[in-house]
Amino acid sequence: MSAVEGGSKHVLVVEKSPKDWVGGNGYFTAGAHRTVHGGVKDLLRIVQNVSEEVATTIDIEPYSAEEFIGDIMRLGDNQSDPAIVQAVVEGSSDAVQWLADSIQVPFTLAFNRQAYLVNGRQKFWGGMALSVEDGGKGLIRAHQQALEKAGVEVWFDTPAVELVVDSNSCIAGLIVLHNGERLLLSTPAVILACGGFESSTELRAKNLGQEWTHAKVRGTPYNTGDGIALAQAIGAKVAGDFAGCHSTCWDANAPPDRGDRALSNQFTKSGYPLGIMLNALGRRFVDEGEDFRNYTYAKFGREILRQPGGFVFQVWDSRTVDWLRNEEYGDELVEKIWAQSVSQLAEKLSSKGLQDTREFIYTIESYNSAVRAFQLENASLEWDPAIKDGLSSESSTTSLQPPKSNWALPIEQPPLLAVKVACGITFTFGGLAISPDTAGVISSRTDKPIVGLFCTGELVGGLFFKNYPGGSGLTAGAVFGRKAGHAAAALSLRNS
Repeated sequence: MSAVEGGSKHVLVVEKSPKDWVGGNGYFTAGAHRTVHGGVKDLLRIVQNVSEEVATTIDIEPYSAEEFIGDIMRLGDNQSDPAIVQAVVEGSSDAVQWLADSIQVPFTLAFNRQAYLVNGRQKFWGGMALSVEDGGKGLIRAHQQALEKAGVEVWFDTPAVELVVDSNSCIAGLIVLHNGERLLLSTPAVILACGGFESSTELRAKNLGQEWTHAKVRGTPYNTGDGIALAQAIGAKVAGDFAGCHSTCWDANAPPDRGDRALSNQFTKSGYPLGIMLNALGRRFVDEGEDFRNYTYAKFGREILRQPGGFVFQVWDSRTVDWLRNEEYGDELVEKIWAQSVSQLAEKLSSKGLQDTREFIYTIESYNSAVRAFQLENASLEWDPAIKDGLSSESSTTSLQPPKSNWALPIEQPPLLAVKVACGITFTFGGLAISPDTAGVISSRTDKPIVGLFCTGELVGGLFFKNYPGGSGLTAGAVFGRKAGHAAAALSLRNS
């Protein structure tokens, strides 16, 4: 769409997957877009699910460029490419507005994922508020409708197999498999937007480690590293964290090698800050209250994979069960294990993979004692899921390893609930080096852009390391997609 707006008359999308799998990983998201904004009034201009009356009950703090940059750099141990990060952040607001205006993306405020109703007010947290009606499904639907309206042709079941360059190492064409035959498409510009390598068991083992062969693929099964291989074959430079990926807490009963097109993001299980997580040995292994969920789920998914058996149990008591998101924990979505006591819960979980029931009981009892000790010393603090409330397991008399730093309540009031979760892999962080100005792919030989080759989406390298702030992936895709489209169109017009 950006190329069309840039004046290009000949735009073709070639897609490896069949039409039934249109949308790549974007389809499987919740549609969250992290963007710079000035607060609730700024966002109300583009959302479609807020009446004037509801608007008066919403609390959304402004989210500055400095905060956005700081979140990416902080979560990535300051290893992210500053120029790439700055390009995403500075382009975020315009990109979101463009999606709303030009693509007609039906943006909403994410009451269901990013807000808690506290004392009659919708309190948003974690720097992010924007989502899309019907999540990733609604996002991809809007894109497809926009393409159809603009007359852009899409060829499905058409994998790209080779980039063609001329004597000056500039892009001259693309070879695809179309209707079972090799076909050369002559073109001065190709934009790669074909994801990472998370759906390839072989490449996961090679780059992430052997244990990642057991991760559940959260989205499309067609992201197998094709774009990286195509670009490297003509001398493209790679960049970023090839040992890192976006992962999440994922339903242990979900399919192993692909997402479910109907349930999509509903296999996510992100309610852990409201309770605790224990592994098969009955032990806690992370600080569930370290930060807001959208700053920790990517790295906690990785930690789950490292636990014995590659699964854990999320546990809550009756005080927090009702705060769990229905779209993730509805009765029809997930297997729930209920119990009236910790010992009864341990007994029931022994048939679900819990190996040490005594350690499980001891861990929860120790956690409960630590939380009560903190409460005795801090009686004025109140539990509040919309802020980092400071309710902790650490007091002058008791300390846990790992601690729980926020939202710590004893697990004691029946009924108790447990859900078994595994690690779901969404996308990989390593990719192609690009120009932050044009999204042009960099040559490993010249350190300059390869003329005619551009890149966007999860294929971009250098943006994320180890972890990432939720909602920034779709935004980055839009920012660099717009840059790539405009640059490709300009090149096409010069060559026409």
